[in-house]
Amino acid sequence: MLPEDFIKKHLGKGNFGSLIKATIFGIPLPLCSCSVVPFIGALRKQDANKGAVLTFTMATPITGIDSILATYGIFGLFFTVYRVITSLILALVAGLLSIIFNGKDSKEEIVLKTNCSSSSKLCDFHYKEETLLKTNCCCSSKSQERKTFSLKRALKYGFETLFKDIAKPLFLGIVIGSLITTFIPQNLETFLRENALFSYILVLAVAIPMYVCATSSLPIAASLIIAGVPVGAAFVFLTAGPATNAVTIGVVDKILGRRTLFIYLATVVIGSILFGVFLDSIFEVQGINAKEIVHLEEVSNPLKVLFTGFFLILLSINLWKIRREKSPKMGS
Repeated sequence: MLPEDFIKKHLGKGNFGSLIKATIFGIPLPLCSCSVVPFIGALRKQDANKGAVLTFTMATPITGIDSILATYGIFGLFFTVYRVITSLILALVAGLLSIIFNGKDSKEEIVLKTNCSSSSKLCDFHYKEETLLKTNCCCSSKSQERKTFSLKRALKYGFETLFKDIAKPLFLGIVIGSLITTFIPQNLETFLRENALFSYILVLAVAIPMYVCATSSLPIAASLIIAGVPVGAAFVFLTAGPATNAVTIGVVDKILGRRTLFIYLATVVIGSILFGVFLDSIFEVQGINAKEIVHLEEVSNPLKVLFTGFFLILLSINLWKIRREKSPKMGS
């Protein structure tokens, strides 16, 4: 139901109010760190200030209504609320720092090519003097038209477009999580607990360049906790993984500038570590066993079995569609 121009027209002013709006709009939207890329260009086209764009860029991938519900299902209410609140704080801090330290916007032309995951087409952004001279794919004028609500289109987006976007990384997340749980050495748990800072740095080194969406990062984080990794390190992965990847880093550098890129990465790295340490201290003071918050048990409830089967069917169908699209066409 939400028209794209509704988001863009509220983010133009370089003040704290625009940052609040950017987080309010960004947190519930189910966009990953790649599908948020076209929005970065489109927002700048509408003269949204760098701070608001950076806030939106950070808040949107870390959370989403799908990820929030999945986080609650795996980690419970406290961890879910903590994840949402800290994501909001990090996004606001990054946007505020961008407003404070950014000077006049760059005027040079920037040509940016990136994949738009929602349509699997190549987007070309030509950025010059605060204007996108040419946009293709999901930022086209057709997508700017005001839309009326359609249940059919909503269901198609939820079960086809959105599911197709996360199917592959979610499947890989489940596989990686299973491998971590199965093969990580038991004696590594003691080492990681005694060297929490090392576990944070190790997780960041993997999470920052890796493409993993907010939902597909959950089984990996759950497996890390079960394997004995400190809950704070798992939280760092859940924050830094969805918030960054190699593509988004390049986009922020080209469209928002090197200074904004530094603010973006520094906020993610420093902020996620600080909140991870604070989360570990809460668990230590309260005497909470981190493994007990992970709700991964055998599915015995008939309703859970039904929805699990439905989920696996959707996952298989979308993985098959992705493979079919990538395979060369017959006779070509």
